[in-house]
Amino acid sequence: MKIAKIEQFYPRRRMRLVKITTDIGIVGWGETTLEGKPKSTWAAVEELTEYFIGKDPLLIEHHWQHVYRSAFFRGGNVLMSALSGIDQALWDIAGKYYDVPSYKLLGGAVRDRIRVYAHWGIGSMNDEGLSAAKERLEFLQSKGNYSAFKSGPGGKWRGHEPPAVIDDFVKRAYAMREIVGPDIELAFDFHCKMTPALAIEVCNEIKGMRPMFVEEPVPQENVDALKLVSDHVSYPIATGERLLSRWEFRDVIEKQAVAYLQPDTSHAGGITELKKIANMAEVYYMHIAPHCAIGPVAFSASLQVDAVVPNFLIQEQIDGGLGGGLFKDDWEVVDGHIDLPTKPGLGFEIDEKEAEQIIDTYTEELGGEYYYESDGSVADW
Repeated sequence: MKIAKIEQFYPRRRMRLVKITTDIGIVGWGETTLEGKPKSTWAAVEELTEYFIGKDPLLIEHHWQHVYRSAFFRGGNVLMSALSGIDQALWDIAGKYYDVPSYKLLGGAVRDRIRVYAHWGIGSMNDEGLSAAKERLEFLQSKGNYSAFKSGPGGKWRGHEPPAVIDDFVKRAYAMREIVGPDIELAFDFHCKMTPALAIEVCNEIKGMRPMFVEEPVPQENVDALKLVSDHVSYPIATGERLLSRWEFRDVIEKQAVAYLQPDTSHAGGITELKKIANMAEVYYMHIAPHCAIGPVAFSASLQVDAVVPNFLIQEQIDGGLGGGLFKDDWEVVDGHIDLPTKPGLGFEIDEKEAEQIIDTYTEELGGEYYYESDGSVADW
């Protein structure tokens, strides 16, 4: 079996798909979406195609090593996202070739189902905001009866903010706890927007409502700053969606800077690398809660690793991640869990007519004029 063709598609905003076809007709799908740089991974996959044509798709580890190590420069978000999607597609092919779900080739499942969390929050404490939040919660619980949700403070955060800004978020966090009660877990994503001092202050203001975790309280470049926050907060801190490969996770793990790691299977190196990161973290009693805020192919790839690593905690899931019109059958959430995939490969049947399209216009993704402060200086996304 050889790789005969590699194609790319842009079926949705914030979604890039790669399709690998073999000479015996087996097809594998992966997702190379890179938020904010939609054209870059497309070019990277085109560059890598010359190497892959004619190769055995089952030599997954060999191909991973070649793509990562053979060039003068290693890593980076563009190369790693391109490699991640190709890696997913190769695992999809391998599962279909052996007629088993891909996770069975990773050592087999250690659990019967996979816990997921949805996105839900309160945007405003006025009547309209509370009504919208309750309506959204009712919708989610009618679909999946979730036991965990994630929200965030929203907006732009400077080096420090006045009490009114901090208090607004704190009130919304406690209102969420009041609405769902003590049996539901709530997490908050700060999106790397805060300084360590401000993050510590805000984290301690919400500690009474017992967060499941706070995600990315500070920018990801400085692990010591992240550990400073963790050392001053009495509940779990999480990070990892912007870290690429086990080498970038190494310092976070060895310094025990967080409790939970959130590698993204479409950025960190695909299924191959996500499992290795989880295995490294297991030694330090860290759990993984993989990030996935893009499409259903990436989400399906995450499920394969979630099934097999003992230190899995919970999987991020957005509404579109369950299928979003690309799958013939959406993933189904029951009591906050998804049953183990049973179909070969990554576990889905794709609607090729939907997937194999390229939308005509480019739209700005995770960037733009909004990310400037009132004084004209650049603000973090």
